[in-house]
Amino acid sequence: MTVQAWTFVLVGISFALYIGVAIWSRASSTGEFYVAGGRVPPVINGMATAADWMSAASFISMAGLISFMGRDGSVYLMGWTGGYVLLALLLAPYLRKFGKFTVPDFVGDRYYSQTARFVAVVCAIFVSFTYVAGQMRGVGIVFSRFLEIDINLGVLIGMGIVFFYAVLGGMKGITYTQVAQYCVLIFAYLVPAIFISMLMTGSVIPQIGFGDTMADGSGAFLLDKLDGLSRELGFDAYTDGRKGTLDVFFITAALMVGTAGLPHVIVRFYTVPKVSAARSSAGWALVFIALLYTCAPAVAAFARTNLLNTVSNAPYAEVPPWFTNWEATGLITFEDKNGDGLIQYVGPASPVENELIIDRDIMVLANPEIAGLPNWVIGLVAAGGLAAALSTAAGLLLVISTSVAHDLLKKGINPRISEHTELRTARVTAGIAVCIAGYFGINPPGFVAQVVAFAFGLAAASFFPAIILGIFTKRMNKYGAISGMIVGIVFTAAYIIFCNHLGSGLDQDIVRFLQRPR
Repeated sequence: MTVQAWTFVLVGISFALYIGVAIWSRASSTGEFYVAGGRVPPVINGMATAADWMSAASFISMAGLISFMGRDGSVYLMGWTGGYVLLALLLAPYLRKFGKFTVPDFVGDRYYSQTARFVAVVCAIFVSFTYVAGQMRGVGIVFSRFLEIDINLGVLIGMGIVFFYAVLGGMKGITYTQVAQYCVLIFAYLVPAIFISMLMTGSVIPQIGFGDTMADGSGAFLLDKLDGLSRELGFDAYTDGRKGTLDVFFITAALMVGTAGLPHVIVRFYTVPKVSAARSSAGWALVFIALLYTCAPAVAAFARTNLLNTVSNAPYAEVPPWFTNWEATGLITFEDKNGDGLIQYVGPASPVENELIIDRDIMVLANPEIAGLPNWVIGLVAAGGLAAALSTAAGLLLVISTSVAHDLLKKGINPRISEHTELRTARVTAGIAVCIAGYFGINPPGFVAQVVAFAFGLAAASFFPAIILGIFTKRMNKYGAISGMIVGIVFTAAYIIFCNHLGSGLDQDIVRFLQRPR
């Protein structure tokens, strides 16, 4: 069968599985809609947490970032993983012991302030919408290539699937759906990695193949080979880093505290029966996460090596089918600037002008095609990318709906509303949130990992200080919490918007001003 046929089959089976699980585990009360009734076993919750936490950025973009940035890309690996450890050790047990449904619920009751609760609601919604934009964009990218449809139409299809099981099942439905999604995404990530590791190094375990010798008989180590290819094209050596130690430390720290402050991950620890189960599920989640994260550097190295061997200085008229397939999506662009018909993919150190632009989000998705793996493996990767994006999107949408229905309406505007009305409001809010998320997926503020990094920065600046100080010091009061969240999210959002949307234009205006005739 063709790649498209395999993709239809595997994606169709996985979607049918998700919908079936959602129907079987649909929520019938607010407790089940918000925290799955607090009765999820630790192993199941650990697997669901891993799927919730490992978004499209983890599955699609992280290896792509490392592939493009080399050693500098390891800050994302260390920051996101370290942040989960921070969350598991410092926050999860204490938040579960406090016994609330959501982060705004904790903030409002800990600081005895409705104002603090409402500020936390605004922060939760802002962070969640920023994060979910990257997930919906990831869905569109997968659909656009493997089902050969427009990216925007792919986003709309993803919206429909998430709408069904997020609105119907709530946290109970999402939890058991995420277990299925974890199984799909981890299988889809590891199978091609194992195949490519065996082809390139002869090692069955990708983590070992990452540091092993090439299977081509040269006796060269994979990373030495990659360093040589990079230097030949004018790039820095793959294993060299431009970032200084202080820069790496602060970026990693920012990603860590951002991870620990993500509301959709924190709420997962309210779904277990007791505090000890929260600790246990955090440990299980770390094991499930490590399966993918320890494999990501190897996937990045395999993808970059195969890419450089395939397209650098190759005749454009003879490019393999995978190149033209991805070119049709607009995520690979080639401009023959010197008219020689060759693809000049070079770094800034090269005297030749670069003619090839590659979106880093495609590296994991295109990796099996570049390596020449069977079509069913390529379709499997598509199903895995969708599972990663949809699992996190569902968790984020639930945070938005519970923030509005529980924290804003039930705890603030109208405490006397019935459980039925509250549940209906949560479902309606989830539906509206899906539509807004789809809009941001169609009009994203950046590529997938970049958008996710924005969300981490917003969570780090707003939620983390209020939560960590609220747990470990009695001197922290509502005035500090409120001002900290407001200043944190406003300053960080303004900084991100300025640097990514206004800063470049301002820089050009300054240059034109300085160059004008005197």
